[in-house]
Amino acid sequence: MEQKQKEVDEKKWVYDSSVDHKGRLPLRASTGVWKASLFIIVYMIAAQLYQKWEVVIVMKTTKLVTNLAIEFSERLSYFGIATSLILYLSKVMHEDLKSAAKSVNYWSGVTTMMPLLGGFLADAYLGRFSTVLISSIVYLLGLILLTMSRVVPSLRPCGPGACLEPRKVHEVVFFLAIYLISIGTGGHKPALESFGADQFDDDHSEERQKKMSYFNWWNFGLCSGLLLGVTVIVYVQDHVSWGAADIILCVVMAITIVVFCVGRPFYRYRKPMGSPLTPLLQVLVAAIAKRKLPYPSNPSQLYEVPAAEKTLGRLLCHTDKLKFLDKAAIIEDNEDSVEKQRSSWGLATVTNVEEMKLILNMIPIWLGCLPFGICVAQASTFFIKQGATMNRKIDNDFLIPAASIFSLAALGMIASVTIYEKILVPVLRRATGTERGIKILQRIGIGMVFSMLAMIVAALVEKKRLGVVEKNPKTGSMSMSVFWLAPQFVIIGIGDGFSLVGLQEYFYDQVPDSMRSLGIAFYLSVIGAANFLSSLMITVVDNITEKHGKSWFGKDLNTSRLDKFYWLLAILNMLNLWVYVILARRYSYKNVQRRAAVAVADCSKEDGVTFTSMA
Repeated sequence: MEQKQKEVDEKKWVYDSSVDHKGRLPLRASTGVWKASLFIIVYMIAAQLYQKWEVVIVMKTTKLVTNLAIEFSERLSYFGIATSLILYLSKVMHEDLKSAAKSVNYWSGVTTMMPLLGGFLADAYLGRFSTVLISSIVYLLGLILLTMSRVVPSLRPCGPGACLEPRKVHEVVFFLAIYLISIGTGGHKPALESFGADQFDDDHSEERQKKMSYFNWWNFGLCSGLLLGVTVIVYVQDHVSWGAADIILCVVMAITIVVFCVGRPFYRYRKPMGSPLTPLLQVLVAAIAKRKLPYPSNPSQLYEVPAAEKTLGRLLCHTDKLKFLDKAAIIEDNEDSVEKQRSSWGLATVTNVEEMKLILNMIPIWLGCLPFGICVAQASTFFIKQGATMNRKIDNDFLIPAASIFSLAALGMIASVTIYEKILVPVLRRATGTERGIKILQRIGIGMVFSMLAMIVAALVEKKRLGVVEKNPKTGSMSMSVFWLAPQFVIIGIGDGFSLVGLQEYFYDQVPDSMRSLGIAFYLSVIGAANFLSSLMITVVDNITEKHGKSWFGKDLNTSRLDKFYWLLAILNMLNLWVYVILARRYSYKNVQRRAAVAVADCSKEDGVTFTSMA
């Protein structure tokens, strides 16, 4: 009878440590799941709509590039800035190819590392909803300032007449606006995505399966915002004015903030739990202090908070890896009570120890994803430059914007995510008998194979383009259609549908429950660190090749050998893939105790999903 009452209560109420907007236990029927996530995804799509457009408003003045309003959605918001900057820096600021590429990579690296701070504040002190709201206001202020740099005559890049270089005041306002947007994204990006995933109860089987689809549809929404940016917004810019498009986008951004706030009664909220780093440091201190103690014969002798007393977060099952950390959970035989040992950082729970293991286990995976991130960085730099040097005309009347070829990558990703969600997952679930169908790390590995193929195709296409330039030095590669770049964009889009979506899910799912926003920030940091490494590679390769003949990076594409650089990346990714497969096969997934009627759970794990037997 008591068990039936518990099942009825769990159908009515949500017992995953979340609360509703009034701080009460959430009602399952009226909060969370898709009804709440749709508010968040709609808000995200509108934000992406501007992020594809936001920096290109400086381009039109010199008439060097028109309609550079698009980014490939999985370059994660600020790669739209990177896409535009590579052309802006080379055409308007007159930087050479390698300097412009390095500047873009540094910018992208900084802006994708910023969410580490925002994610920490969201998890520890502000909460995800408050972090999204505050950062969105800062973000909107940056957009308004960026729009002013186009609309206000004294802030425009150039005045009437010839323009050899932009005004200094425009540069100041432009970069101030960009850094405001960067600060906004630092909180907006990690908190918004994790807040959307928080709307699903991990301990409710139906909601847990819906959550596995969440990241697929999140990225589907990102790509939808991308396509809107290159149709509706580009049309307004071309046929009305740049200022009109800028104003529309600011208004849309403001409206979506209101829409986000309207959904407040439907959301489920997680209370900030203080610094998530403190328990991890406590484990290290306790493990080092007890390093000479003998390991207990039975893991059940390790200290854990009783399930009935666990009010926030979930308990984790003990694992056998990194056993030296288990000593932090040994209860010492002395006069000190358990409470006193814990307060003096002399004792940690099994859950805290397992959380520390999770973080340490992630480090090799994080490092193993960096070569893939370096490939991602090329699409927002060199791929765009290639498109700008090729024939972009259709019917001799319409000129395709140089960056608009990215729409093919977005379509490739939309197709990839849709086929994966609607066809592959159901088939694989039936074949493997698991909830996910395939493990998260397997999904990421499949995307890495596609990224390697994209580099190979890019190398072959660039080799052909250079051959055309050699035969026709006067016209260059303008006789070669920009659609020669379509295969590499489509392939990398398909790959990102596996790897980037998989990375988002991995870092959200496998971090401790108290670090979900930081988890999304860890994912972004892969892309950010990869941009720094891409800049470093350009510098190293440039110096080495210059010493042994001719540099692979000249002043422009026609005097460079990007094909060789792409081959180098393909080989690097092939070697890295072997290492990644070994790491993925040895990886231990998060082992969670589901809610049960007993204090001590019998945990069993299958394909990264943990089940607890009911007693």
